[in-house]
Amino acid sequence: MNRRDFLRQAVSAAACGGAMGLAGCAERKRGPERLPVQRPNILFILADDLGYGDLGCYGQQRIQTPNLDRMAQEGLRFTQHYAGSAVCAPSRCSLLTGLHTGHARIRGNDRRPLLPEDSTIAQRLREAGYTTGVVGKWGLGEAGSTGIPTRQGFDYFFGYLNQQHAHNYYPEFLWRNEEKVPLPNVVERPAGRPNHPGGVSTNRAVYSHDLFMEEAEKFVRRNAFRPFFLYLALTIPHANNEAGVKGMEVPDWGPYAQEDWPEPQKGYAAMVTRMDEGIGRLLAVLKELGLDEKTVVFFSSDNGPHQEGGADPRFFQSSGPLRGIKRDLYEGGIRVPMLVRWPGVIRPGKRTEYVSAFWDFYPTCLELAGLEPEEGLDGISFLPVLLGEENRQKEHSYLYWELHEAGGIQALRRGRWKAIRRNLAQESNPPIELYNLNLDPMESRDVSRDYLPITKKMQQLFQTARTEAPGYRFGAERTAADSD
Repeated sequence: MNRRDFLRQAVSAAACGGAMGLAGCAERKRGPERLPVQRPNILFILADDLGYGDLGCYGQQRIQTPNLDRMAQEGLRFTQHYAGSAVCAPSRCSLLTGLHTGHARIRGNDRRPLLPEDSTIAQRLREAGYTTGVVGKWGLGEAGSTGIPTRQGFDYFFGYLNQQHAHNYYPEFLWRNEEKVPLPNVVERPAGRPNHPGGVSTNRAVYSHDLFMEEAEKFVRRNAFRPFFLYLALTIPHANNEAGVKGMEVPDWGPYAQEDWPEPQKGYAAMVTRMDEGIGRLLAVLKELGLDEKTVVFFSSDNGPHQEGGADPRFFQSSGPLRGIKRDLYEGGIRVPMLVRWPGVIRPGKRTEYVSAFWDFYPTCLELAGLEPEEGLDGISFLPVLLGEENRQKEHSYLYWELHEAGGIQALRRGRWKAIRRNLAQESNPPIELYNLNLDPMESRDVSRDYLPITKKMQQLFQTARTEAPGYRFGAERTAADSD
């Protein structure tokens, strides 16, 4: 047992009276008394590179998403929810550990694994008797490392470990727990890169997304009579860009086959609608099994929309009314859809402007499960918002992001104010851009010179909001020992 786990369990045991022991504590903690369902099932569905404006309930006009739109009608729609990062791995790390990218283990797409001392929401939920599973794209630890799902609190895993491998929708194999599962697809590697994890599929027999939806349904059915946490990390609508594939990998263009659109846009729309159909089937399974009112369902995306494989986010206005896309810390790169459905608890058709982020999911789950948060989390539980008790909801003093791709970027949101500074790989103190999101959600007018005290405060926060970590230093902080 590592030091962090030991201290957490020692504090937890003491809170339960010591002599009862850890098992007695887990038995006593049934969840907040005000919850109509104690220890509800938790299902978090994560899309990959889906934009803020890609769903009908967020203003999309061309792509059909009837099931997610109905989920919004039956539940709660967040309008100011943020991903953990503008790229994949750090965003997912933030979601599962409750830490923003100034404190998280993984802050870039560099294949670093989670370590034994890291605490994930799956590890904590197992303390409350949850069965935990992840289906889809992992990206937080390669095979054999300390970061694989089964070593980070998950009882069951099916999917991709390597995030580049995950961009091929017709892979030669997937992973079930720690074993390879061969598939009948045939993959050709990029020229001169025989060990590349992805590639171009020449025999497309099995579409991985369809397998993930089937696995998710099976997981729910297996665990219908016990509390479960399922993290369904889909790969749609990411492109297979690392292998140089033009267009989106999808079995067919669905309802868009006859549209007079560029082929990559037909494929993008078909992927999103295919995802929506699968989510509709999964929600129907919950209802069939009588789990509707016992299950909190979350839906979001890991960052803003991409422009890879020929995709054009302007075609569908995938960022909605926001500036930026994936790999930006402008709003379009990090503000994402967030839907939460819990029939009988969340009032239907509700919308909230509460400002929240991925690192809030961890403490929210802990409160749902009746567990105490450990010290040092960056997240705040937004359970009061879900319960319609906004007057009890705590707010963040600020939100923070750092991006180690795209030349190095930092961003802060503090109330209505958003600050960004760029080119940190080359400059130790680049100029700060400041935007008033209440008046300028498009971040079109830099007002840093008009509000110098606020700009100065943001500059101070940029220095104090983060801790240094090997390999994740900016500009003048960087040393030769940090290079990957």
